[in-house]
Amino acid sequence: MGKILPILLALVGAGAGIGAGILTRPPPAEEMANPCGDPAEGGAEPATAPEEPPETPETVTTFVKLNNQFIVPVLAEGRVQSLVVLSLSIEVTAETPDAVFAREPKLRDAFLQVLFDHANAGGFAGNFTAGTSMTTLRRALGEAATQVLGPIAVGVLIEDIVRQDT
Repeated sequence: MGKILPILLALVGAGAGIGAGILTRPPPAEEMANPCGDPAEGGAEPATAPEEPPETPETVTTFVKLNNQFIVPVLAEGRVQSLVVLSLSIEVTAETPDAVFAREPKLRDAFLQVLFDHANAGGFAGNFTAGTSMTTLRRALGEAATQVLGPIAVGVLIEDIVRQDT
């Protein structure tokens, strides 16, 4: 009985995880159609334009993963309350990935400044993975990448993020 219980618990946990995944998956693409209707059929135009222009066939990008993770201390009352560890990649025009590695020290410095400012503003407190908080962080990192790399920087991807409370 002692050996069966862990196996039974693992199976129940796996079944619950699969069930939760099935229940929370997004609807198929045809169900996610524009609720305002097709503009060609007299439907309303969307209220806002997308933040980024759609990628054209001429714009080919690639992703460059930065070699080391970023470690950001989160302070409270002058003491380290937690550490946030991030892995970042930069989306650049396809012909320029080597430019990222050539400027990586300046890029890491700019990213660390953005991450420290975000931490000091309380961005890593509470539900730090909320959409608005992550959008703000991603936008600030993108601006820093553009300042260092120029127009070859298309965007910044946050690949991994974890907060370890001390």
